[in-house]
Amino acid sequence: MELFEAIERRHSYRGPFEDRAVPREDLQRIVNAGIQAPSGKNEQTTTFVVVDEPELVTKIAQMHESNVAVQQARAFIACIVDTEPARIYENHHFQIEDCAAAVENILLAITALGYASVWIDGWLRSGGRAAAIGALLGLPADKVVRILLPVGVPTEQWPQKEKLPFEQRAWFNRYGVQ
Repeated sequence: MELFEAIERRHSYRGPFEDRAVPREDLQRIVNAGIQAPSGKNEQTTTFVVVDEPELVTKIAQMHESNVAVQQARAFIACIVDTEPARIYENHHFQIEDCAAAVENILLAITALGYASVWIDGWLRSGGRAAAIGALLGLPADKVVRILLPVGVPTEQWPQKEKLPFEQRAWFNRYGVQ
């Protein structure tokens, strides 16, 4: 799939998945797209755990009460960051931005290969879920799951939600000036 088509087709999929595994080769290719994302000062602080062991997938899937995509995922990709990030430039760290850039690349790769996913973030940050998943994944105490992506073959076709047009969100040279 061509890049701009993947961008247009990428959407947050919360529907059911087919009952078939995602091949490791595809998962590695998808995560490699995330590894290629830019990072602040090229520090490459974002790491990943790819979950494809059926028993572990099931344990994570059962944690979500309502998201069908999480409940029926055939694999998960966890974006891992430090709990106390190192300051790498003038007392700033960029690991949230680095993680977000990597996740967007991953989501585009997922779409391009015919799979679907949804960016899970807020749900992780409440109820101790990030820590619980981190424990299942064997994360050290100084690491945390920041984003979780369920992956599978969608059984339904969902369109990308309509986006505001360029003229309402972007301008040349001056904010708000056409």
